[in-house]
Amino acid sequence: MSQAFTGNSYILEIINTEVAEFLQRYRGIAAAPAELVLHSRFNPNLERAWFGALMEIINNVTMLSIILTGAALIREREHGTIEHLLVMPVTPLEIMLAKVWSMGLVVLLAAAAALVFIVQGALQVPVQGSVWLFLAVAALHLFATTSMGIFMAMLARSMPQFGMLVVLVLLPLQLLSGGSTPRESMPLLVQNIMLAAPTTHFVSAAQAVLYRGAGAAVIWPQMLAIMGIGAALFAAALMRFRKTIGQMA
Repeated sequence: MSQAFTGNSYILEIINTEVAEFLQRYRGIAAAPAELVLHSRFNPNLERAWFGALMEIINNVTMLSIILTGAALIREREHGTIEHLLVMPVTPLEIMLAKVWSMGLVVLLAAAAALVFIVQGALQVPVQGSVWLFLAVAALHLFATTSMGIFMAMLARSMPQFGMLVVLVLLPLQLLSGGSTPRESMPLLVQNIMLAAPTTHFVSAAQAVLYRGAGAAVIWPQMLAIMGIGAALFAAALMRFRKTIGQMA
């Protein structure tokens, strides 16, 4: 956010300088440069809390879903409780679905409570769009991130290894998805690579709903992208989960 304000001042300085040079060169007078008056449509007073509070919810949805899902699965492996599931008449798909929906539901309820009671209630931050639409997009995103957490948990052999994987994966997802820095300021190659991450589409859709009041007719491309990426991550995690379960059996 601070970089955006700094860039705004640079842009104004550049525009004023160019206008002054144009007036002096073509009109032969030292007229005062044109003054630009900017009006922020969705945040007229440029309240940083409005941006920061909502972005914290968006970022924490990703972070908590990956960490909780992966940590729960690794703790079961360390305590040996996952072996108990192998003797039960359940398939790896059913075990994985149980992890996905349970952890996803916990994070979704926490995000809804934070949005309604903390952001809207305590901080008095206005939400332009539908809270229910945001929760629907968050649910799709949780399907992808919980699958990612399971895949990472299957790669790691212990909790410290999982923690290192989380740092290596979560930081690029948070910093390059548009939640901390505008994607327009990133190199084009980075922007194209991050289109493969579900967080990029989730941040774009969530910002459109919460900040600008967009509806489903506007954000449906992001929703389809999240669903496609989530399906791919779920399939990869299921294959890895079945392989790991097969080795333990």
